Amino acid sequence: MIWTIICLIIYLVCAQIPVYGISPQQGADPLYWIRTIIASNRGTVMELGISPIITASMVLQLLSGAKVISVDHTSADDRKLFQGAEKLLGILITIGEAIGFVISGMYGDLTDIGAFFAVVIILQMVTAGILVILLDELMKNGYGLGSGISLFIATNICETIMWKSFSPMTYSVGETKSEFEGAFIALFHFLIVKTNKLKALQEAFYRSTGANLASVIATVIIFAVVIYFQGFRVDVTLRNPKAKGMDQYYPIKLFYTSNMPIILLTALTSNFYFLSQMIYKRFRGNLIVDILGKWQEVSMGRQPVPVGGIVYYISPPGDLIEFIRNPLHSLIYVVFVLGACTLFSKTWIEISGQSPKEVAKSIKEQNLCLVGGKRDSANPKLLDKLIQPAASLGGLCIGLLTIIADLIGVIGSGSGILLAVTIIYQFYETINKEKVKDL
Repeated sequence: MIWTIICLIIYLVCAQIPVYGISPQQGADPLYWIRTIIASNRGTVMELGISPIITASMVLQLLSGAKVISVDHTSADDRKLFQGAEKLLGILITIGEAIGFVISGMYGDLTDIGAFFAVVIILQMVTAGILVILLDELMKNGYGLGSGISLFIATNICETIMWKSFSPMTYSVGETKSEFEGAFIALFHFLIVKTNKLKALQEAFYRSTGANLASVIATVIIFAVVIYFQGFRVDVTLRNPKAKGMDQYYPIKLFYTSNMPIILLTALTSNFYFLSQMIYKRFRGNLIVDILGKWQEVSMGRQPVPVGGIVYYISPPGDLIEFIRNPLHSLIYVVFVLGACTLFSKTWIEISGQSPKEVAKSIKEQNLCLVGGKRDSANPKLLDKLIQPAASLGGLCIGLLTIIADLIGVIGSGSGILLAVTIIYQFYETINKEKVKDL
């Protein structure tokens, strides 16, 4: 617990240290759509977040799953080599992304920054990126609970929820009026300054200018529902023929692939949003660019919103009223999210080694057999009948919960809440396992 807290404090401090040598960031954030899954903070040394290590991990997992590289995960030497390659690739990606950010003009024109400050900016980002890789490695090696990547993602999302709920900062609404950013602080402010208490409560629950109490309640409801669904599982009994009476259980959960479908979906859509937005700014009016997506600037400093093209139809409706008013948009969005989550879930079990064939192989290597199944079977029918439906149905449920979360207006986004809840539940399970070991 202590090492986990230390790693978390280091990450949070880095997420508040501004990059030296850049001017204050103005206008919309080009990486707004992907900051949830990369746990980054704009204009700080944690600009890259965990994107290098996530990218490196996914690239090597895909290469391993496609048999481009041969990795025996049961071998200690192969595991060490694989983890070393993952860290090395993560460092190389960190350097590449840092150079790319500076060259692309994200912090200003290179001629204005100058060669010296360009190198200083790159060094700061690379140092923070390597620090993230080391913190993740520290936690994976037993000096913490779970994975550093998961911890940083959950912290980033929970920080947003807490800030939107209790922030004491104010912002302007109109020319003379100002409101508190935090939903609960705004509630007490409205009750104090407004004579009509009923109207004050109504505004605190449904204000459209910032986070409101309805969003907070919706977030809590989705949190509880996801936790409830985490308990759905089937325990497959495993038995060692040489040690009768010592049965073990292999749990096949409804969320068999955990939060991977929503991570992959968020990564896909976020990168597509980013690419479409960048192309639209430069080549506005081109037919192909317009088909990909049309964007509209809402106001200075706020994120542009999609108003046409493929991007518009795969983006969530603003609220339940918009969902009803635009049935075509809503139908395409629902089909896309449910189909993508189901497909990603089924694909991930093959890539990550969680397929019925790999599970059966692992069981056989431990000299165990399925109760009611054949010991020498390479692909037991019982596992196949349980794992494949669990992967498909789990991905479908994750997608459905994401859609519902977006429609009822949770704080942040539906995918962000799903990520946070599943990660927090994983930490809860890890703590329980540690308690069992102690006993």
